[in-house]
Order: sequence, then structure tokens, then C-alpha cells
Amino acid sequence: MRVNGRSDSKNRTPGNFGRTASVCAFLLFTVCNLLVGQEKSGGATIFKAKCILCHGPDGSGNTPLGKQLQAANLGSKDVQKLTNPELHKVIHDGKANMPPFADQLSSEEIDQVIQYVRQFGKMAKKK
Repeated sequence: MRVNGRSDSKNRTPGNFGRTASVCAFLLFTVCNLLVGQEKSGGATIFKAKCILCHGPDGSGNTPLGKQLQAANLGSKDVQKLTNPELHKVIHDGKANMPPFADQLSSEEIDQVIQYVRQFGKMAKKK
């Protein structure tokens, strides 16, 4: 029943607020997971396009070109102990036989690759 443009509090369902809050929380969680998934897949996509030839799909550097150029094993302790800014500099500026990617990748794309490369360290620890 409406009185002076307001609904009667007796007609409100007590669970409506809880259901609405739950739906909002679920939608927020879903959107956040999609964004994180896009970031991860972005790093994987960039890695496959730019890095896999030398470092291989597992990051080990065990490819014909990787062996020839002495590509780093990205799952190794030596690589994984580098900070994100240090890895960013290596990708951006190049190092030894690795070419610079400053003209090919944005700073955000380099950060996505770094997050993907961190997965190789986690896989190495499980072995």
C-alpha cells in the first residue's frame, strides 16, 4: 500500500536487500575475474607472439634458436629472483643476445609478460 508516494514497509520483503546485495557481489566478482583473465591471457598471447621462438612454450630456452642464442631459462632461480622492474628493463632494453622490445611493446604489455613469466617459476618449484 502506498501512502503519500511511499510504499508501506509491511509490503517489503525482508530478503530483497540480501538478494540484491548478493547479485551485485556476484556480478562484481565475475567482472573482476574476467579482467584478471584478460590480463593473464594478454601476457600469454604476447609471450607466444614475441618470446616463444627463443624461450619455448615452457620458458626453458630449449629451442633451436634459444640454444644458439643462449636464451635464459625463465623458470630458473636466476631469472625469478629478478625484481619486476629489473625484468621490465631487460625486456624493454634487451640484454646480451636478447633484443629490446621497447618499440614493440607498451609498458603495460611488458608488465603482462612479466606476470606470465612468473608462472614459469611456480611451475619449476612444483617439479
